Amino acid sequence: MKKQTKFLLVLLGILLIETVWSFTHAYDMQVWWTEYASALFLMLLFGLTYKKFQFSNLSYFVIFFFCFLQIIGACYTFERVPFEHVTQFFGFARNHYDRVAHFTIGVSGLLVSEFVWRKKIVSSFKWAALAGIIFIMALANFWELIEWTYAEIDGGTAGAAFLGSQGDIWDAQKDMLMDTLGALLGCALFCLKFRKH
Repeated sequence: MKKQTKFLLVLLGILLIETVWSFTHAYDMQVWWTEYASALFLMLLFGLTYKKFQFSNLSYFVIFFFCFLQIIGACYTFERVPFEHVTQFFGFARNHYDRVAHFTIGVSGLLVSEFVWRKKIVSSFKWAALAGIIFIMALANFWELIEWTYAEIDGGTAGAAFLGSQGDIWDAQKDMLMDTLGALLGCALFCLKFRKH
């Protein structure tokens, strides 16, 4: 068995154990399924495409870390995740756990850059690096529209929990900022890892 395959099986095993814990301790099952869906989608996507294209271990770890955070958020709902130590340490007025998750998904722009560069979709290394940032910024916008639409359709506590604004009228804009800042880090990681390849 390839070294990378073993690494990925360990990561998958952790996520599956976490899924069982999260499901059995879920605060709200409707919210759980809504939040867990994105982690499940990513696990299936990268599992089903593994034979056709293998990303770097760094890229897989970034996705793993996002899924890990997402599954915790699914369990508690993002605004209820026990994050008090961070909130109190920085003197925040609200729980910023969701902002950490947004930043992490932003870092996954690294995967977009890696894919377009290794597949030679673009010939310029700079354009490959920029592709990850552009993709994440577009995805961030799309995701905020999904959250708003779901909250409008649900019209109840599950919709509000999925939206997760916690009374902040600028929540969507701040979330998109965190996605973009994460994408800039993903771009830097891409440049450090692939510029000599």
